[in-house]
Amino acid sequence: MPAPRPRVLLIAELCNPDWVSVPLEGWSLYRALAEVADVHLVTHVRNRENILKQGVQEGSQFTALDSTPVEKPLDKVGEVLRGKTGVGWTTATALSALPYYYFEEVLWRRFGPRIEAGEFDLVHRYTPISPTTPSTLAARCKKAGVPFVMGPLNGGLPWPKGFGGARRREKEWLSYIRDVYKLMPFYKSTRENASAIITGSRATRGQVSGQWQGKTVYVPENAIDTRRFGTAKSEGPVELPLRVAFVGRFVPYKGMAMLMEAAAPLIREGKVVLEYIGDGQEMANLRAQAAREGIESGVTFAGWVKHQELQGRLAKNHIFGFPSVREFGGAVVCEAMALGLVPIVMDYGGPGEIVSPATGFAIQMGTPEEIVLRVREVLTKLAADPSVIRPMGERARERIFKYFTWKAKAEQVLEVYRWVKGERGQPDWGMPLAD
Repeated sequence: MPAPRPRVLLIAELCNPDWVSVPLEGWSLYRALAEVADVHLVTHVRNRENILKQGVQEGSQFTALDSTPVEKPLDKVGEVLRGKTGVGWTTATALSALPYYYFEEVLWRRFGPRIEAGEFDLVHRYTPISPTTPSTLAARCKKAGVPFVMGPLNGGLPWPKGFGGARRREKEWLSYIRDVYKLMPFYKSTRENASAIITGSRATRGQVSGQWQGKTVYVPENAIDTRRFGTAKSEGPVELPLRVAFVGRFVPYKGMAMLMEAAAPLIREGKVVLEYIGDGQEMANLRAQAAREGIESGVTFAGWVKHQELQGRLAKNHIFGFPSVREFGGAVVCEAMALGLVPIVMDYGGPGEIVSPATGFAIQMGTPEEIVLRVREVLTKLAADPSVIRPMGERARERIFKYFTWKAKAEQVLEVYRWVKGERGQPDWGMPLAD
């Protein structure tokens, strides 16, 4: 007889089908887990309307909790410290931890008696993803005899040497004292009382103390929605100029300026064209850089493209240039690979674990000048022999559809559930995942 579907209370404070980044991840994993387990979602009230539009039944399938009374004053503090330019993410994460304590208190008042009564086989806190956010629930669940699972956790990637200027422009003041989060209330008890800690990257796995490594499982954070990505494909003969695309927020650590500098000689020679999809504080600097280099005719700025429309735009390109120097996850790398684009990323953080030697190019970290030369070398080789692009792009698609779909992710998480319930041994798929 097959094992019964586990009854899961899934906590995803960030969970929204109409947003991007972590809220979309929260929604995507919830939807995939609902196919393999009996899941009741607990989320924030801000997500309620968009979840209802998806046909999910409030009360029987999900509950929306309101912790805004504590959040609003801290939002104003965050605006002062960060501005409104999408930077200072360490500060944002730190400030979000305080109202999250209250969110879990509201949750326990609502669901504590049901957890203690054994209505759920386990409790899984999926978002917040940051490993710096403690939980008051782990100890309560352990006392109730209900396994508490957290993750995939991801974050805490150190700033590489040589990028102090970008760090300051990102307003990452708290990153200098980031380890202070280990002094936060419930930090230790969260890890002591959790039954499983899922980590989404090698860097985050390395932050877990040795005493808790035995309860840790590696499952990469990101995946693709196969309804949005993978139905189109970059195909046809690859001819010069090579079409190189970047997608993301225009903030200093994403490496857009390094990508342009690396490509500039090839753009002038008519061998490469470059498309930037996105927007942000660095837009003016990038436009000025293109003008200085005399390559304005070979660089396109598309602005923001709706996520539902991104696939069609991105599939017109051959190469995905993404030399971000501090990328925790890299969902956009998965999306580009699913379309058959060949990725050029940094071998640092999430992207370096998504891309394998057979499916793309993971560039060794170095100074900005060294990175520019290394990216230029890859582009030069590809321009000299474009015939390698399609086979490599096809292998990239195969890797994504094997390991990096939400269906695959849900199946991995299900194995973690079975482990904490004593139905199987501790899962280990390797770190990173091999082709």
